[in-house]
Amino acid sequence: MLELLVSQALNGIQLGVLLFLMAAGLTLVLGIMNVVNLAHGSLYMVGAYLAAQMTAVTGSFLLALPMAVLATLVLGLVLEVATLRTLYQRDHLDQVLLTFGLILFFNEVVRVIWGPTALFVPVPEALDQELEFLDGEIIYPAYRLAIIAVGLAVAAFLFWLIARTRVGMLIRAGAANRDMVAALGVDIVRLNTLVFGLGAGLAGLAGVMAAPILAVESGMGDGILILTFVVIVIGGIGSIRGALVAAVLIGVVDTMGRSLLPMILRELVDRQLASAIGPAVASMLIYILMAVVLTLRPQGLFPARTG
Repeated sequence: MLELLVSQALNGIQLGVLLFLMAAGLTLVLGIMNVVNLAHGSLYMVGAYLAAQMTAVTGSFLLALPMAVLATLVLGLVLEVATLRTLYQRDHLDQVLLTFGLILFFNEVVRVIWGPTALFVPVPEALDQELEFLDGEIIYPAYRLAIIAVGLAVAAFLFWLIARTRVGMLIRAGAANRDMVAALGVDIVRLNTLVFGLGAGLAGLAGVMAAPILAVESGMGDGILILTFVVIVIGGIGSIRGALVAAVLIGVVDTMGRSLLPMILRELVDRQLASAIGPAVASMLIYILMAVVLTLRPQGLFPARTG
């Protein structure tokens, strides 16, 4: 039982880290640019496909990782300049329609380029092993621990960037009051481009890190996009700290719920009934959590400062 609890807790943290990489950029895009970008999940998908392609070409996942992240970042900059820049002053419905169209576009593009069959990326040889803890009672894949380490390192970098640098000061100010920042002479257009490119790079990094543990296929970004928006709502729009706390919380609740709730229900009700309703109830836990948080704190756990 201890092994199950620890393993699922680590799986939850690993999922939470991937969600944080997705949510960190998207929450800043919402907070500063006031743009609802449904295509953020497509950048995650593109990062995974680029990782698969570059790993096949170079023969090294470690070489493919920075190349795929950089390529996704550049793609994000191009998207911001070519499409989203015209929508800053438009209604959110226009943004939703355009970015939803981008989802369809990218899903078809990857099918045309890489085909409809899912791609699989091998785990890096150095991390293709299991580590033992507590005298062998806990065994956990090294690569999943590496995902957690990378995510925490990125979180530390983002906290430093946001809290300790001039760029971070402008990002915080933009999240609080973008009109005032523009009135003070800051090039808000360039700031928007920088934030969107940063968010695209983080989404690409999430896709790259997920590629060796998931099937790389068209539409893979759609499901994680929903979870990412839940993270942002719970954590607070524009808040990096909120994104990290909410992402880990959601990852742990979702993973533990899916693994443990059916077992608990089997002890309380008929096994057949428990098997039928357990997965359904488990899939609802994060939305129940979101409803509770919004009832108690409508602005999220750690809303961006407005003053």
